[in-house]
Amino acid sequence: MEFGFTTAAYVVAAVLFILSLGGLSGQESAKRAVWYGIVGMAIAVVATLIGPGQGLWLLSLVLIAGGAAVGYQLATKVEMTQMPELVAGMHALVGLAAVIVGFNADIMISYVANHLAENGAALGGALVDGEWVQTLDKSVTEPLSAFGQLIAKKTAVEITILRVELVLGIWIGAVTFTGSYVAWGKLSGKVDSAATQLSGGHMLNAAAAAASLVLAIIYFNGGGLLTLVLLTALALFIGWHLIMGIGGADMPVVVSMLNSYSGWAAAAIGFSLGNDLLIVVGALVGSSGAILSYIMCKAMNRSFVSVILGGFGGAAGEQMAVEGEQVAIEADGVATALNEADSVVIIPGYGMAVAQAQQGVAELTRKLRAAGKEVRFAIHPVAGRLPGHMNVLLAEAKVPYDIVLEMDEINDDFPETDVAIVIGSNDIVNPAAQDDPNSPIAGMPVLECWKSKQVFVSKRGQGTGYSGIENPLFFKENTRMFYGDAKQSIDKLLPMID
Repeated sequence: MEFGFTTAAYVVAAVLFILSLGGLSGQESAKRAVWYGIVGMAIAVVATLIGPGQGLWLLSLVLIAGGAAVGYQLATKVEMTQMPELVAGMHALVGLAAVIVGFNADIMISYVANHLAENGAALGGALVDGEWVQTLDKSVTEPLSAFGQLIAKKTAVEITILRVELVLGIWIGAVTFTGSYVAWGKLSGKVDSAATQLSGGHMLNAAAAAASLVLAIIYFNGGGLLTLVLLTALALFIGWHLIMGIGGADMPVVVSMLNSYSGWAAAAIGFSLGNDLLIVVGALVGSSGAILSYIMCKAMNRSFVSVILGGFGGAAGEQMAVEGEQVAIEADGVATALNEADSVVIIPGYGMAVAQAQQGVAELTRKLRAAGKEVRFAIHPVAGRLPGHMNVLLAEAKVPYDIVLEMDEINDDFPETDVAIVIGSNDIVNPAAQDDPNSPIAGMPVLECWKSKQVFVSKRGQGTGYSGIENPLFFKENTRMFYGDAKQSIDKLLPMID
């Protein structure tokens, strides 16, 4: 009865997680989808606590309370600009959990085997008349934990499968842990965002992966705990070196890719623990993260396999020289152009998030639309540093969903646009992606705002973007640089809009 309740609860939770994931695909359904996920997780936690293997109530409740307190603090203090690095940090924790569970499983296998041997028994029982029969006396398994009892009932083949599962969990988890930690460092500015690799580059990664496979084979043949430790060390190195080799321009893809890694690590944990819900959730996260990474790679004209292997983000040769000069403009000049325009396209980027200018941008949009002007937003798939970053900011500022358009929906409309306003964007509006074959972003689809009649770029200064690439857009004849903090610049504009 107890096991049946847990299974039923896990099925309900899995359905809610699927509904949550599906609902997140649309802005209007996202809020409801989040609640599906919250309810599903609550059901899963309760079912696990009162299901088979229940115990250690005080420790469980203390850990849950501690986790909830940390989560609450993060949710209330982390700014939207810090969400990408927060997500990377969460991925690191999932990877670390997979490593810990994997080592725990290996230690428990050895412990249970020794315990049974001391009591004249063996793992899984015995072969009787050609069939595997459970011969363990209850008094022998009773001192073991719930996980230990589960291991004691496994056959030799099942133990081998468990070892394969824990090796995969440890390896993927270790890669995810250090990879996510480096991604967090790059996103937070604590690690150089440029692509950096040790001498040997991809050959080092390949050698470490081959050595990991050799160690796994040795472990399966009785190599013991030391083999797992060495395999983990190699996986930690691979995760670090892979993400260090990916440049800033590709970091949004890295975040979604690490999301996929953390999902597969969670699925491996589920197999090791015999937890069906963890397997389902891990598979959902892993597959959805992989699909999102693939979609984003297409949006950036990147090879999915190459991004996974690392090494993107560096120049392929000498880049084209940028000619001309950046011409500045004041708020009154921008206001005059906006008052005379019929159609306006706003392109938000990470700079808008840093300045927290979304509310001012939303107010500017309302004033322009009230004056009878067509105002739309152009969103690049990798705008910001996290998929959907700009969509969330605009939704928070109550910008209507129907005027927020994806790149493919609006790119052809720029030639008929009177004014394009770029707010804190750089790489996603860089013409070098089309004109310079040696640019690190060569071939990446970009928002072709320079085809508009006038372009205004709201930017703090003359520095390059996150990927460190100069932008020829800023030097074009129809572009004017509206220097200053984005929020302050928009606030200056608002009173001047008729």
